Amino acid sequence: MPEHEQAKANRLARESSPYLRLHAHNPVDWYPWGEEAFARARTEDKPIFLSVGYSTCYWCHVMERECFSDPEIARQMNEGFVSIKLDREERPDVDDIYMSATQLMTRAGGWPNSVFLTPDRKPFFAGTYFPPRDAMGRPGFPRVLAALREAWAFRRGELLAQAESVAEAMRQQLGRAPLEPSPPDPAFPERVLAGLEERFDLRFGGFGRAPKFPSPANLDFLLELARGGNGEAREMLVVTLDHMARGGIFDQLGGGFHRYSTDESWLVPHFEKMLYDNAALLPLYAEAAAYAPELGFDAVARATADFVLRELTSPEGAFWSALDAETDGHEGAYYTWTKAELEALLAGGDRPLFEEVFGLTGPPNFEQDRYVLSLPLPFGEAARRLNQSESDLGQKLQPGLLALRAARETRPRPLLDDKVLTDWNGLMIGGLARAGAALREPRYVEAARAAAELVLDRAVLSEEKTLAHVSGRGPARIAALLDDYAFLIRGLVALARASGDDGYLREAVRLQEEQDHRLLDPVGGGYYAAGDDPDLLFRAKPAFDGAVASGNGTSAQNLVVLRKLTGNADYEARADAVLSAFSDNMAAVPLGHVTMAHALVLLSAPKAAAEAPPAFASADDRGAHRGAASVPGGALEELDELARSVVTVETRVEPGAEGWRPFTVDLVIKDGWHIGGHGQPSPDLLPTTLHPVLGKVRALRYPEPGVGGSAPPAYRGRLRISGEIEAPNAGAPSLELTYQACDEGRCLPPVTRLVRFP
Repeated sequence: MPEHEQAKANRLARESSPYLRLHAHNPVDWYPWGEEAFARARTEDKPIFLSVGYSTCYWCHVMERECFSDPEIARQMNEGFVSIKLDREERPDVDDIYMSATQLMTRAGGWPNSVFLTPDRKPFFAGTYFPPRDAMGRPGFPRVLAALREAWAFRRGELLAQAESVAEAMRQQLGRAPLEPSPPDPAFPERVLAGLEERFDLRFGGFGRAPKFPSPANLDFLLELARGGNGEAREMLVVTLDHMARGGIFDQLGGGFHRYSTDESWLVPHFEKMLYDNAALLPLYAEAAAYAPELGFDAVARATADFVLRELTSPEGAFWSALDAETDGHEGAYYTWTKAELEALLAGGDRPLFEEVFGLTGPPNFEQDRYVLSLPLPFGEAARRLNQSESDLGQKLQPGLLALRAARETRPRPLLDDKVLTDWNGLMIGGLARAGAALREPRYVEAARAAAELVLDRAVLSEEKTLAHVSGRGPARIAALLDDYAFLIRGLVALARASGDDGYLREAVRLQEEQDHRLLDPVGGGYYAAGDDPDLLFRAKPAFDGAVASGNGTSAQNLVVLRKLTGNADYEARADAVLSAFSDNMAAVPLGHVTMAHALVLLSAPKAAAEAPPAFASADDRGAHRGAASVPGGALEELDELARSVVTVETRVEPGAEGWRPFTVDLVIKDGWHIGGHGQPSPDLLPTTLHPVLGKVRALRYPEPGVGGSAPPAYRGRLRISGEIEAPNAGAPSLELTYQACDEGRCLPPVTRLVRFP
């Protein structure tokens, strides 16, 4: 780096996180999370601005370019605040705490997460992405900074009171005392299966509507039941894996899965590629191949493994974290094609054949007149319709595939996040070991072995000699979190089985004892997310499946398997204690605790559990927030998921004159629940409202709320909201629905959901 650029570098230039180093040349006087920043805030009596994001977050990059690189905005930040930049993947324990604060204060969430704190780290104001000027219904960041600086100077008492109120609410959610542990319902797995069947998309697979996430924890659970002979579970598993593999969410040229699909048919993805998604899906396809050999799941598994080994593996053998979704500020630019590019690269007599097979015959299916490759039909069916044998069709498509791959290699590549995270490496170690065993592919097992040796050697805190969360750039310095132990133990057990090397089982047993020593709650049961840390407001104890499977649910599965492999009955007792600690949460939100249900299946079926390693994976991320990433997991997500499950949303839009289109939004409320009536203000129950996001709305009509014994009047059963919407210049028309759900004994936190129209 030139000397003049070195002189401009701020403290983040010394950090290991690529996301933090992205901000190293901002004019902002950034601090990393730690006592140095907290001490300055106390000394100078300034509030803290905490900005949380991650390397592959699109809106994080936008805010960095628009706001944090702007000298005038940076001046405001430096004069009035102590600014901290945090990588949520390096410190998910900190991220969970302050995302909970944002959800409490705004009823939504996402990244970048922008939180303003008192010097003792209590939040008093929060948001997600802020533009450089007022836009999209959001205040400009300079206006936010000016208003909060003025409030800190002249109305500090109000801010401190707000901070105490929010901290108390967070304490109740994250640091609340556990209820009396009780054994979970033995029929809980059946409840979870019934819930998945209810949400299953019969046409395209998956669960729920767009946006659609792979939800590998759901699929792992179905795979476990399919092994036991459950036909419904097997059918849901196969249909979902088939449609995902043929959609644009799977990279048809380079292998590997993108983060999620923006539509219900898995066609158009959000293009980031995460290590943890591919680690979870890889063994699923490898082990489910036996249930549908004609669908080529084994080939999908191989393509996914080869993608990881080619593009997400360090020269030493550890696994990097992610590839960005954008190139030069354009989402999907590396992966998509214009008609002109396709015509030039596919010149020849087989171009119509190629376009037919890969869904390129209609209008562009992505923005800016670009195409995403997919397989509208299973390959065998496509061959029959084209009067080709599968081998002949494959040979005719090969030149086109090679031409597109070669052309793509010449494009600027997406940003690589080269962090080496212990938890995600544990996931991939297990994924490659299981896939290698299922596919009889020794090189995958050897790759898992190489990564395991590196992590066990390098992800160690030098003084404590205990596991670390991040390794690869300098000495490890962040103590291991619950997910690090849970996923690495799971991976080592799978590697021991695949390789026949009991040394990895001994390492798993050692790490389980270390996890118990550092994180076990001996009173309430279950495990804390992090060790005792004076910099954290609370010690959270997560049980809900979020972007990855619950660390407590995965730990329960690990303990069951260790009991079977070692014969030590203490492990089974600990597994029972974990499940009992969260039995109330499981009963309240079954689909939020699929890994717990999986653990119960393993606990009740010792032979099946001993024959096949339990899987671990991410549960589906539900909810979306305009201008930000999807709502993350965390303590509040349990209640949020329950509130979402109470109301089913159905939409319809019809053609109309002069661009205005009549629409209806039907809400179906579960029996025993009600939501606030529109236009019925109350301090206890938020009214139900619809607000436009993309497109203009007129003539909104809400039904009159029924009395039904509630005060104020509320909606029950089924209701219809209608109106007219004018489509925007770009994108599909959409609304935000806000409601609060109550039963006869409690009210849940309000939720805001995105309502999309075709």
